[in-house]
Amino acid sequence: MGLNLLRAYNDWHIDEWCGTYPGRFIPLSIPPIWDPQLMADEVHRVAKKGCHAVTFSENPFKLGWPHIFGDHWDPFFAACEDEGTIICLHIGSSSTQIEIAPGAPIDIMITLTPLNTMQAATDLLWSPVLRKFLNLKFALSEGGTGWLPYWLERIDYVYQQHRFWTHQDFGDTLPSQVARDHFTFCFISDRAGVDEREAIGIDNMTWECDYPHSDSSWPHSPESVAKQLDGVADEIVNKITHENAMRHFQFDPAVARPPQRWSVAALRAEAADVDTTTRVGRPPDDSDLQYFQSLRAAPVTPRR
Repeated sequence: MGLNLLRAYNDWHIDEWCGTYPGRFIPLSIPPIWDPQLMADEVHRVAKKGCHAVTFSENPFKLGWPHIFGDHWDPFFAACEDEGTIICLHIGSSSTQIEIAPGAPIDIMITLTPLNTMQAATDLLWSPVLRKFLNLKFALSEGGTGWLPYWLERIDYVYQQHRFWTHQDFGDTLPSQVARDHFTFCFISDRAGVDEREAIGIDNMTWECDYPHSDSSWPHSPESVAKQLDGVADEIVNKITHENAMRHFQFDPAVARPPQRWSVAALRAEAADVDTTTRVGRPPDDSDLQYFQSLRAAPVTPRR
């Protein structure tokens, strides 16, 4: 029953939700995490439907599943490598965050959430996974990029200083290059990372707006990213804003939407009737009350 429900969701998400706007939405499947072989089968199944992205926990061990340092997940990883399916790790997908003191303001937790991504990347880097599956790709979603120059430098230093007794072996390749070969780094608002783009790897950076919650730049995402990328060459802007994502996710919007309809002006013109009033990150006002009252007053159509 559980597997049938999961497959039904993936089919709806791919065929209807994303399929309604194939030039705008990239499908992301969910795996039956309770069985790695079933996970592999689902990766192959949805790939035939054009879905080349799957979500996975940043740390399955914290959810009660086996850790990534053994071979438990190998069938899943092998299927993703075979299909060119990118594995998306979102911050908090281990259902845990950095521990903070009782009564501490939530701003501390929000500030520190990118450290979850740093830990997930570090676990994968030193695990056998990236050496077993040389073409496997991961997207580190919403983790930011400003921390990466130090992290990339640090993993190389650790390797050079300690590999003789930790017995890590990357051959002639430094860990920083292994990371660049396997990870794409996603950011919302991160001028520090943009300034250090050469150290991070321009081909590994992708911008995101994180709609719809309070960390999002929506509905002013174009203005936000334009400010962050101010002074950056057009060819690099193109990579960070869409070309890298198109490559990593095997997505070509031109199949359904001609490039002249990709611009901010064109997309906003198509959505002129969309309510862009933000309802998070500000105190409620009379407009919210009026909207809520209008919902209560609206007639309810009985379900059949």
